[in-house]
Amino acid sequence: MSMSILLADDDPVIRRLFEKRLIDEGYDVRVAVDGVEAAGLLAHSNFDVVITDLVMPGDIGGIELLQISKDKNPLTEVIVITAHSSIDTAVDAMKKGAVDYLEKPVNFDELFLRLEKIAQLKSLVRSADDLRNAMDITESSAAQTIQNLEITAADLQLKLDTIDDILRTDTLQDDVKVAQVRKILDA
Repeated sequence: MSMSILLADDDPVIRRLFEKRLIDEGYDVRVAVDGVEAAGLLAHSNFDVVITDLVMPGDIGGIELLQISKDKNPLTEVIVITAHSSIDTAVDAMKKGAVDYLEKPVNFDELFLRLEKIAQLKSLVRSADDLRNAMDITESSAAQTIQNLEITAADLQLKLDTIDDILRTDTLQDDVKVAQVRKILDA
């Protein structure tokens, strides 16, 4: 399964470079020219990962986009891109929920390694959810089977008690006892 990535960066050269490299690696990529456009895309679509420049013009920068992403879908992972001078802000972004940050100029091998780890983690979470669902179904089925067995056992015990009473009755002839027992067994 290819991960969907939203890339937000105001630099057209970086945007195009990221888009091409990510598409070449098989990712489903949407691009936004700034935080406002990215927020609009987030409002209408879900993404596995948001890669955002930390500093963008307008009312929505990387930190705000991180919050918007997490508010819409806590499972969306956010990677912030930062210039060296804003490392403290990148660390703050991680405290607010970013999964990682990359310094400019971005090392694409490092980016792809981080995206691979995110994909593996998402796959593990999906597998765990599938396993949990299967266990819930199995548990429900087992509970129903146990309940049915308890009802069947109670019915059989009632029949055995009735047969025992019939066989212990001294006032009935043996052929009447046999007939009554057969009637119970055939029911």
